[in-house]
Amino acid sequence: MTATVRVAVPRKGRPLEAVLERFAECADAAALADEITSTLRYEKSVTKGNAHPDRDVYERLADYSDLSNEAEPEYTLLRDDRDGMPRRVVFDSVTLDIDGVSVQLVGREEPFRALRTHEFGLGFDSADLVLEEVVQLRADGVGSIADINARIDPMDTDVRVVSGLGDTVYHTLMAKPEVLPPGADLDRSFVEGYEGPLCISPRYERLVEAVLGTRQLDGVTFAYPDESAEEEAAIAETGLGVYLTMTGSTAREHGLVLGEHLFPSETVLMENVAESDAAAERVKAAVADGDVETEIPV
Repeated sequence: MTATVRVAVPRKGRPLEAVLERFAECADAAALADEITSTLRYEKSVTKGNAHPDRDVYERLADYSDLSNEAEPEYTLLRDDRDGMPRRVVFDSVTLDIDGVSVQLVGREEPFRALRTHEFGLGFDSADLVLEEVVQLRADGVGSIADINARIDPMDTDVRVVSGLGDTVYHTLMAKPEVLPPGADLDRSFVEGYEGPLCISPRYERLVEAVLGTRQLDGVTFAYPDESAEEEAAIAETGLGVYLTMTGSTAREHGLVLGEHLFPSETVLMENVAESDAAAERVKAAVADGDVETEIPV
């Protein structure tokens, strides 16, 4: 009998929903994916104070989870970081069948790190974390998924990126119009010739260095928004910056010009190649099979 393949997944939010959508396709599990997604969206609204259930969180948790049937989802409680530290219901696990293989999705706060420590052979997490933690910094920036894997030191980790899921929000160049010379494009080549402050979130410093490349950042100094300031407002004050956007509407409200999409902040399928076996390879092939563009546009 084939052993169960355990797959680390995020516990909540957009990345988990992207994972569930993919398994809805490859495991014929649309109803299950919708159930988990709707439950967690409702619980998020409770945590934010927008919904007010009659039952307490423990009663709801008992109702959501069916411990007698591994094919039904299980949930757990975590402390939320909002004021008062409320307990929040998050995803814990469920077991699916893919191509005759039993696959257990297991919720983790940090799936990427769980792969790095060999707890799992397969997992999903943000591509941002790979750039922030293990991609080597070089003069030229990152241009594709293949570039990411080529820049991972095999002595540092056995984790590799397999493909993206397409839930894309882009790290995008933004600037005040007066920063740009007439006719200039707001792209990587502009940054290479630019000298001055570049506004970014502090947590993305290494990511921006990896994506743009160290050569293009010569003469550039990082500026960081105040904790109370909106990132787009801080970029408008600085003149040039990088921030996450899907449509750019908020950036335009601050008078910013949208430039090149530098890197898709996308949920990716990853594998720990040291933990791979035949069953995991079958699951990986089924999950990665699709029409999603996995290259990072340059």
